[in-house]
Amino acid sequence: MRAGGRACSVDVVVAGLLAFAAVGCSGDGKAGATGERPTEAIDLCGGEAVSAEAAESLKVITGSSRFDESDEDSTVVHAAKQLSQEFTSSVTGDGDICMVFAVDAAQSDRLEVTWELASGPPQGEPAPKFTVLPMGERTLTASDAAVVQFACRSAKLPGSTPAQVKIGVERWSPEEPEGDPEKLKDAYATVAHSVSLAMAKELGCENNGGLKDRPSLDPA
Repeated sequence: MRAGGRACSVDVVVAGLLAFAAVGCSGDGKAGATGERPTEAIDLCGGEAVSAEAAESLKVITGSSRFDESDEDSTVVHAAKQLSQEFTSSVTGDGDICMVFAVDAAQSDRLEVTWELASGPPQGEPAPKFTVLPMGERTLTASDAAVVQFACRSAKLPGSTPAQVKIGVERWSPEEPEGDPEKLKDAYATVAHSVSLAMAKELGCENNGGLKDRPSLDPA
């Protein structure tokens, strides 16, 4: 009886220490705070949004090949439903698709993938940091962000003119981007193209919104 009681006490102490350690680690690292499981890049944002090429690009951007698992509602499928509802009611709007955290990254270091319904085709000159690429209506890429805008004619987005959809990928971090700026530009454009193509397919856009199967990374 005494030996069994001692074993039980040890189990309780160990469990308490583990619980304390989990709480202690949850202040800075996202994984400790959320309990999300590590996953590969290709499974992020619903499993249809990130191509193998885009997965490699996420490694270029973040320096990691393991990421926190996306929330079950953080998918292209869910975002496409929201976009369709917003278009029906107001023609313009915006929302989130998913956030990407490298394993053990701080809450302040993340990629935000978003959608927006623009009021019309691209106009004006982009900010100097952006390079223009010939994808969709217009694609802009920089060493910390990229935006793909494409025209979508679809039964899910009825109207006399195609809907103008913008997909953005932007890094929010207290640190400056690390690495070759040109490689980072290509990486952001590749991820934005992959998510845009997945969104165009999910919306049923005619001719996939003019997006090709692979990104076009040569400047326009």
